[in-house]
Amino acid sequence: PPSSLSIKINNGSTQPFDLVVVFLSFSQVNLATNQIVMNCADIDIITASFVPEGGEEINATGFNYQNEDEKVTLSFPSALQKGSGTLKIDFVGELNDKMKGFYRSKYATPAGEIRYAAVTQFEATDARRAFPCWDEPAIKATFDISLIVPKDRVALSNMNVIDRKPHPEDDSLLEVKFATTPIMSTYLVAFVIGEYDFVEGQSSDGVTVRVYTPTGKAEQGKFALEVAVKTLPFYNDYFNVPYPLPKIDLIAIADFAAGAMENWGLVTYRETALLIDPKNSCSSSRQWVALVVGHELAHQWFGNLVTMEWWTHLWLNEGFASWIEYLCVDHCFPDYDIWTQFVSADYTRALDLDALDNSHPIEVNVGHPSEVDEIFDAISYSKGASVIRMLHNYIGDEDFRKGMHSYLLKFQHKNAATEDLWDCLEQASGKPIALVMSSWTKQMGFPIIVVDQEQQGDDRILKISQKKFCASGPHNGEDCPKWMVPISICTGEDPGCTKLKVLLDSPETTITINNVSPDQWVKINPGTVGFYRIQYSSAMLESLLPGIRDLTLLPVDRLGLQNDLFSLSRAGMISTVEVLKLMEAFVNEPNYTVWSDLSCNLGVLSSLLSHTDFHEEIQEFIRDLFTPIGLKLGWECKQGEGHLDALLRGLVLGKLGKAGHKPTLEEARRRFKDHVEGKQILSADLRSPVYLTVLKHGDSATLDTMLKLHKQADMQEEKNRIERVLGAISAPDLIQKVLTFALSEDVRPQDTVSVIGGVAGSSKHGRKAAWKFVKDNWEELHNRYQGGFLISRLIKLSVDGFAIDKMAAEVKSFFESHHAPAAERTVQQCCENILLNAAWLKRDADDIHQYLLKRKAPPV
Repeated sequence: PPSSLSIKINNGSTQPFDLVVVFLSFSQVNLATNQIVMNCADIDIITASFVPEGGEEINATGFNYQNEDEKVTLSFPSALQKGSGTLKIDFVGELNDKMKGFYRSKYATPAGEIRYAAVTQFEATDARRAFPCWDEPAIKATFDISLIVPKDRVALSNMNVIDRKPHPEDDSLLEVKFATTPIMSTYLVAFVIGEYDFVEGQSSDGVTVRVYTPTGKAEQGKFALEVAVKTLPFYNDYFNVPYPLPKIDLIAIADFAAGAMENWGLVTYRETALLIDPKNSCSSSRQWVALVVGHELAHQWFGNLVTMEWWTHLWLNEGFASWIEYLCVDHCFPDYDIWTQFVSADYTRALDLDALDNSHPIEVNVGHPSEVDEIFDAISYSKGASVIRMLHNYIGDEDFRKGMHSYLLKFQHKNAATEDLWDCLEQASGKPIALVMSSWTKQMGFPIIVVDQEQQGDDRILKISQKKFCASGPHNGEDCPKWMVPISICTGEDPGCTKLKVLLDSPETTITINNVSPDQWVKINPGTVGFYRIQYSSAMLESLLPGIRDLTLLPVDRLGLQNDLFSLSRAGMISTVEVLKLMEAFVNEPNYTVWSDLSCNLGVLSSLLSHTDFHEEIQEFIRDLFTPIGLKLGWECKQGEGHLDALLRGLVLGKLGKAGHKPTLEEARRRFKDHVEGKQILSADLRSPVYLTVLKHGDSATLDTMLKLHKQADMQEEKNRIERVLGAISAPDLIQKVLTFALSEDVRPQDTVSVIGGVAGSSKHGRKAAWKFVKDNWEELHNRYQGGFLISRLIKLSVDGFAIDKMAAEVKSFFESHHAPAAERTVQQCCENILLNAAWLKRDADDIHQYLLKRKAPPV
């Protein structure tokens, strides 16, 4: 049934706003009852009544709040009879500072005056903080929203404005009325009241698109507008279902816990996920904005038009949007080579998390809503996206689109479960989708595919088997789970073309590939699409390695091969020395994403070896590996360079600078000085690597200069850029200064996490100091994030890098006495990672040390 909501926001003297709300729900009574139970949190009901259609108003006589369950029971003196009527509730709510529900967001005007906006964030279960409602995704209604607001403020909601008139009692207020929404879930309702500028465009199919920015920064909304205007028609065409609303607004919110939220018709973003300044934004920010816009606009269909039945199916919503955002960016910006980046950003990240014993299946039974926050993680998003990418590849684009279209048509304005999508894709493709996919969504983990080969005449015989891959080594238990694994195979003759596809549905099988000469290599999983790791026999691996040096293997496969071997070394299945030898084969590597993944793994290794007394030797290894590509790229961008060259230059210079490469350090200091003095402003793409380098090897004057730059920065992106690298400073007293700064007024609440994380990730001392700081300030930090997913991120960043058994016990016991219900699984995963690091160090440290010494020894 439809709901009507009228919200009055007054500028009060003590608080920036107080909140008086009237809620009308046109309700259906199906069984006579004298009680109505609704969701409600942090709300005081003043009066409530029920008016049966054509009958007398019945006033509620009691309100019983069940605060634990976030519910209220309204009691009536007599039974409400079957039939329809109107439920009227008058109540007062709080405009909170928790970045959830209806909350206030602090910003400064261009003149520096502090003001507040009122904004919403309802997913997963926080609409109940703004108005009493039935706050579950399957209970859909239409909403008629009116806002009474100060007349000099912008007021926005899901739909377009249909009426705007002065408030009869106060001529400083306006009453703004919005059109009726389609039938939708409460978690997608949104309203924003504040001061904003906007840029506007129209998509080729006639939808008005606006990007709202802080006052005076409309220019910074143009890039997102351009992406949105291209993206809407792309999805219209892809899904073959038109966007159902007359407008869509994208708005930058100052205080925002997530990256963005897909509210239907009014998408909210962190400023850094929406605003791009042509002069001060770096290439990676442009790419991030494009991906987030693509992700949220995909939800307008997949999530908003068709909504999951219950939070168990959240993965489908998020995994799907996390996959298709790449499809969309690839369409808008083919030069980003974004699918290779997907493998490094999402696919390998999901494999790492999913190899832990404390992972979870993609589909998790969610009972109490408080359990929802915890599944907004890399399994739901990144593994979800990876298995959908594998599924899309298995089905083929044409049948996939056909199935998607029938799914959206069949369930539009309704709710659906994972199985409903499988049914539609099965009908479109004729393949056993439900059978294949349930092995990936209902059990956690993934297989390692073990491959051996022999040559028989002109044929290559492959023996392939699967077993569960665990971060601690292969699964050797009796009841080993198995998967339905789509396997593709290519050969050296044509690395870009799949020669054979099979579905491995048993523990092992033998495959014959015809017409493969003995000198050809054979590669499993071309394109690195299947969600599994591979262990080749040593002869097969040997034959593939030249393909890295001479670049005949595709970039995504060079990356995949290196990443598989790195994770096998962490699991103790091969020696880490083997991986270091392989890494040295990447001397001719031109591809940004391959370097990015390599760099990431070297970062993990460097962090691990910071627990030893030969940390300097691994820095030398990093300097040697990155110097040739650094020299080739230089500091200045060259004629005809593109997006990926800019990303690669930033990555390589940052890596060399952090590892103490002298010429890089000297040049970074020189350029930093010019930048600070205003002689020669650093290009946005060089700022992160230069800031990181000078801080890593800097003193208190360097830190003071950086904090001054932070204070002067007008753009949130620049503030964040500085916040992320501050932790690189080395001196213990300065590390303390950075940690204190993290909790200061100068850092937005959602960004405190990345400052503390930066300290923990930079050095052995930083790690200890950050963990102590989190413990000492636990109360304040926990209160600040109220169990949202930022608390999980904070814990992971602070403790994941330890590598001593007793630290795992310390972390475990701290959280036994300081409960963080939304982060229980994260704590278990962190403890497991610490134990895995400790085992890895014990096992391989000596060999790594010997290898690093030997490679520098003069030849005899």
